Amino acid sequence: MLNEPLKILAVDDIRENLLVLEAALDQPGVELVTVSSGFEALEAMLRDDFALALLDVMMPEMDGFELAELMRGTERTRSVPIIFLTALATDERRRFRGYEAGAVDYLLKPLDMVELNSKVAVFVELARQRREIARQRDELGLALGRLRAHGDNSPLAVLEIDANLRIVSWYRSAEREIGFSAQDVLGLKVEEAPFLAPTDRARFVEGMRALLGGEDRRETQEHRFLRADKALREGEWYCSSLAGTGSRGASVMIELLDVTERHRAEETQRLLIGELNHRVKNTLATVQAIASQGFRHARSAEEFQQSFGGRLQSLARAHSLLSATTWEPASLRRLIADQVAIGAVSEERLRLAGPDVDLPPELALRFSLILHELATNAHKYGALSNETGTVALDWSLTRHVLSLTWSERGGPPVVAPQRRGFGSTLIESSMAADGARISAEYAPEGVRWHLVLPLADDAALEPPPLLVTDTAGGAPAAAIHEAAGPQSAISLAADAPAADALAVDAAAHRPSPQGLRVLIVEDEPLVAMELMMEIEDSGAIALGPATSCEQAIAMIRETGPDLALLDGNLNGERIDAVADELAARSTPFAFVSGYDRQHLPKDHSERPMLGKPFLGREVGAMVRQLAEEAGALAR
Repeated sequence: MLNEPLKILAVDDIRENLLVLEAALDQPGVELVTVSSGFEALEAMLRDDFALALLDVMMPEMDGFELAELMRGTERTRSVPIIFLTALATDERRRFRGYEAGAVDYLLKPLDMVELNSKVAVFVELARQRREIARQRDELGLALGRLRAHGDNSPLAVLEIDANLRIVSWYRSAEREIGFSAQDVLGLKVEEAPFLAPTDRARFVEGMRALLGGEDRRETQEHRFLRADKALREGEWYCSSLAGTGSRGASVMIELLDVTERHRAEETQRLLIGELNHRVKNTLATVQAIASQGFRHARSAEEFQQSFGGRLQSLARAHSLLSATTWEPASLRRLIADQVAIGAVSEERLRLAGPDVDLPPELALRFSLILHELATNAHKYGALSNETGTVALDWSLTRHVLSLTWSERGGPPVVAPQRRGFGSTLIESSMAADGARISAEYAPEGVRWHLVLPLADDAALEPPPLLVTDTAGGAPAAAIHEAAGPQSAISLAADAPAADALAVDAAAHRPSPQGLRVLIVEDEPLVAMELMMEIEDSGAIALGPATSCEQAIAMIRETGPDLALLDGNLNGERIDAVADELAARSTPFAFVSGYDRQHLPKDHSERPMLGKPFLGREVGAMVRQLAEEAGALAR
């Protein structure tokens, strides 16, 4: 369209005059259309657009004035410039009528062709400019339409604010994402906007003022916002500001992204990574305790290697079972089947009787160790040490309480052991934190183990006593009975950073804490056992372990320990209350955990800590460090 020739209409009832005009108006980019009557002219103007009309005044049927009046009465032809051409001498009246009919000029024949060409050239140029302006207008309209369509279709909420902090554009995307219509918000100042959270409003207004006060800028801000349904959401506001120039005022175009779900996902990811970190380190600490305790009780390197490998394999099978069910409760029968699969128990010599019972993940791990130890002892000393003995495993579930009996028959005559091995200690202690009661009956026909375990909060069982041991023989010195009820809150403790490790190394050279009583607050039995032995090796007296905050606080108030080591997570309980109780009594304490330091109780985040798994010397060094702190407080 832009390169098409411009058309000029010439109307004259004399053919020779039209031929003269055709010869005279031979301009590049111009096409002359000639007709011989007013009716033909009207038909031509219905077909084509003309940049100029040259009208003869004196024509039969319809003269030039009548044609001009008809042109001015029609929308399509109203803006076509008209130059009248006439051979008659004109008076002012006729000239006035011509201009009144819409003429832009009035030329007398014979025509001055130079003058005519000059005047035609002016209107041709004006027509070209109008055409260019129309093209630019159409392109601009198309661009603005596409911009508006993109803004309406954007997955982000798009809006615009002017220099007076008024909302001047509100796209459909904003209505869709935020819920307010354009009618609700257009013209409002941002401090009055209903979608801004009251606590973030002042900061948002200040941020917009800063953007409008300088040069063109781009900036991302974070503010919460309110949807029309009153839901409070997290938002990232992508802002582009244009400084005002001349008549154009400054403005800020904003694209708002709702990042609420992303923030929740990131928080969940942080929690999951922290929980994974905690589980891995707790598992490593358990493996460390199994290795350390097994080594203490092993008679030879071969015996240690065999028992340690079997225990690790039992743990690994239980972990595989839990991972396959995404750490959901595990079937008791499946745990037993896994022990059969690794050869711990022969299938034909094992009799099972009991309902299908699901054990929580942590209980499943501990029970797998107990089952492995029972099978190992039966192979070494009991019914499975010959070719004829059998094992019966019976259990029942009543009011969320699991009662289980391991009975051996057909083995060598049973005599109560004179020496207490690590396996027996592990069986009796590994589920104490869960409120279990485990006992052995050494009948001559075969050993019998009894386990009574609550599987729900309302199982009314009294947990086993918490022992206080002395440094000489490890005999019980006192016992405290407290209920171990899991809580719903989540506690995250910390790893020991490099600075804490240096502090532990330095503490190795401090005086021995001989006779000081150290409270152990730890729900993992094997880890607690390892801590207690390391504390005893350092010359101190181990108290506990306490497996819940309630137990820990009761022990603190009853026994008044000199020092304490606290796990960061007790079956889901936050450790804050225990830390507060110790701090109120000015009792030095440290954390022992697999979580990150940032999740320690806020009021005690600077306390020393040991990360799991730990070295034995680090435990002794930490106790000596706390003992020195206790001595400084006493002075």
